[in-house]
Amino acid sequence: MKARLPQGYGGGPSNMQGMIKQAQKMQEQMASLQEELDAKEYDFTVGGGMLTIHMNGKKEMTGIEIKPEVVDPDDIEMLQDLIVAGVNEAVSTIEKTNAEAMNAITGSLNIPGMF
Repeated sequence: MKARLPQGYGGGPSNMQGMIKQAQKMQEQMASLQEELDAKEYDFTVGGGMLTIHMNGKKEMTGIEIKPEVVDPDDIEMLQDLIVAGVNEAVSTIEKTNAEAMNAITGSLNIPGMF
């Protein structure tokens, strides 16, 4: 006994072509969005405005601003902590922003290697 699937289901040629076209369209949208996300610029301020980190969407640091009053030769550890906190916050925020943008296209589809 053969099971019959409703029309539009199954592996027919037109259904497969439609799926391929949808996948290609999604791939094009994702590539375009990735370019936009990579080009985005972000500024992150920590320590009450004492340190500002500039990054792009590729999570590359493009600049850093340090207020002179935070540079204390007797307390280098505080400056190091500020830099670490700023970079960690920046990377985390960029990853979250990029993932949310991609999820809008993929519908939360888990695509290995995207992020």
